[in-house]
Amino acid sequence: RMKRYVLIVAGGRGLRMGGDLPKQFIPMEGKPILMHTLETFHRWDEQAELVLVLPDSHRPYWEMLCREIGCLAPHRVVSGGETRFHSVRNGLEHIRSELEESRGEALVAVHDGVRPFVSAEVITACFSEAERYGAAIPVVPMVDSLRLCEGESSQPVDRTRYVAVQTPQVFQGDLLLKAYAQPYSPLFTDDASVVEASGHSVKLVSGNRENIKLTTPLDLLVAESLFRQSHHS
Repeated sequence: RMKRYVLIVAGGRGLRMGGDLPKQFIPMEGKPILMHTLETFHRWDEQAELVLVLPDSHRPYWEMLCREIGCLAPHRVVSGGETRFHSVRNGLEHIRSELEESRGEALVAVHDGVRPFVSAEVITACFSEAERYGAAIPVVPMVDSLRLCEGESSQPVDRTRYVAVQTPQVFQGDLLLKAYAQPYSPLFTDDASVVEASGHSVKLVSGNRENIKLTTPLDLLVAESLFRQSHHS
């Protein structure tokens, strides 16, 4: 079967949470969020190669957490870049020779370090669709009404035409390497947009609603409740 890599990108400074601790390090049920995320992928497939992309300034703290708590997911750590795009590119450079040796037989997922609740079913679906189509991303339907704002005025839009995008976004390795050889553009909001800019279309897969990106204090309250459920069910 194809070799599986997961690049877990944890570059957030955590400024929106208030306080000094970057959000990926906030503890839940005795472990930092980021450790939960890594262990989610390790539980899904113990053979998957996990590569954590982390700002240099966070590495000593992360290494201390791994020593003190013990991370159950073996992983390599790579230095992050100034933007998410540059961080993903650094992660890809780290595994470039392995991807080239695999001769097109490798899949690479890119996942946000602060999304610990992705389901095994969604990860599997993204990998199997990426194997068939080259690129697959998880999405969920919009539940809120949406409006398009233009200057002072706004108008309703048809929300059924929109979806919210999640991670992991999964790609064939050589396709992702080629996409990330492009110069950086501020229009690159995620990996799918980088791959599409290189001329390849992306397959949509149904995500899971719990797979939220922990960004605000409200998200943390939801996360605490989800962790309690999963640990006590």
